[in-house]
Amino acid sequence: MFTEFKASGARAASKIPTPKIIFFDIDDTLSRKGIIAKHNQATLEALAQSDVKLVISTGRSKAILPPDILVLLEANVLDSIICMNGQYSFDNHNRISHYPLSNKQTTKIVELCQASDLIHKFDSATHIAWSGENERLREFNARTPNSIVDPFYHQTSEVYQCSVFFNNQQEKMQEVDFAKYDLKLVHWHNTGADILPIEASKARGILDVCQHYGVDASDCMAFGDGFNDLEMFDLVGFAVAMGDAQPALIARADFVTGTIEERGIQAVLERLDLAS
Repeated sequence: MFTEFKASGARAASKIPTPKIIFFDIDDTLSRKGIIAKHNQATLEALAQSDVKLVISTGRSKAILPPDILVLLEANVLDSIICMNGQYSFDNHNRISHYPLSNKQTTKIVELCQASDLIHKFDSATHIAWSGENERLREFNARTPNSIVDPFYHQTSEVYQCSVFFNNQQEKMQEVDFAKYDLKLVHWHNTGADILPIEASKARGILDVCQHYGVDASDCMAFGDGFNDLEMFDLVGFAVAMGDAQPALIARADFVTGTIEERGIQAVLERLDLAS
């Protein structure tokens, strides 16, 4: 059963045109615990038969994108993927854009993480490299071939973002003035955050992909649920927050729909006669 589609925001009252590109976050938007909901996969497969381009926009590293998402890219259901919060974009054939961190940036990030006594990781196009290991990470690394422990990886490989984890948002690094170093801390979960260049965002990746396809961002729609979707929501013509999205994102959304389980994506797409 579809949930009620609720409109909010200044653009809510206007007629919704069919978007030229729809951007989807992965976790808690298309997928739960790294597995895409079957009804969302069916909707993507149906949409692929239309003229609408389908693009993933995620904070995840390219190295640990869910296998079911990569299968959809290989099958040309998805047109391209923006990953690492806009730092790396690609399609089935080529890299569209990328913004590797500079040596100055990685050096400062390591310094800040060490000062907060945090295990951290750097993400490349092929690996996620941890500065250290604990019991939980040993279990994760044992089942994740692209996850390695190498505190010096960033010195020899192009990396695009750093991630840190703590017990809650208020526990660590709240006193750090990241802007002083042209960096920012972006929470994507209550216990996880990414350290990125201040200009990095999903919005920058979207602009790159839009230019690649010759589409204006105002003609695009985006679905998301987290703090790292804020800039994306501000950029696209129509922004849709999932029902269990962060309150700050809901406040910035043009529309609020249901959760994955409530078939929230389908409730929106039905308005455009695009739902399967």
